[in-house]
Amino acid sequence: MIEHRKKPDSPERLKNRHTRLAAFRDQAQRDRDHTRAAIKAVREYLALSGKVSAALETLNQQLFRRLLDLIEEKLSIALQEVLEQPVALKADVDWKRNAASVDFWVEREGNREDILKGQGGSVANILSVGLRMFALTTLDEALHRRFLVLDEQDCWLHPDLVPRLVKIVHDAGSALGFQVLMISHHDADAFSRYADRVYRLVPGAEAGGVTVERVDFLPIDMDAQDLNAPP
Repeated sequence: MIEHRKKPDSPERLKNRHTRLAAFRDQAQRDRDHTRAAIKAVREYLALSGKVSAALETLNQQLFRRLLDLIEEKLSIALQEVLEQPVALKADVDWKRNAASVDFWVEREGNREDILKGQGGSVANILSVGLRMFALTTLDEALHRRFLVLDEQDCWLHPDLVPRLVKIVHDAGSALGFQVLMISHHDADAFSRYADRVYRLVPGAEAGGVTVERVDFLPIDMDAQDLNAPP
């Protein structure tokens, strides 16, 4: 039996091999250090993200509460100016899974009232106008025109109070850049002080026929006009 033994590497070859292995070792150490640094950064981010998310959620709730406070203030003024009663809009907000649930109600002399039952529906109608205007202000003007149609929003109001609602709608629409179309069964005179234009729809002789007539009024000094005077 003949045994073949491997010839030992030369010192120069061993040296080259050692150099390559040392380079692999150094690269592996650098990769390890880089991975450790990345893991540390991720852990720090995860620890911080929870605090940031909590802070953002708190800020979101605070901003939403401020918006509700503004809505309460402005719509309470609207209610008081139209109805001439000591009523105020209130809002309770409940947060679940970072989503808000809002319950609106009316306070009258310290007592809580259901909006839908207040004043036979006039409270709900007035608040509906204001809330829709607030909602429309949040839409992208490039995609949505600020045009609002109010169909018989004054149906529950006494005729003497209709001009007050018209005034509020006119002033709010002008301030917010809205074009508002109000449809009403009340007398056209109720709109004479504040509406820019008034049209009357008159049934025609034929079935389903309608004639549109523009109603013109004498100029009125709005600043001198007494809101308590009959329309």
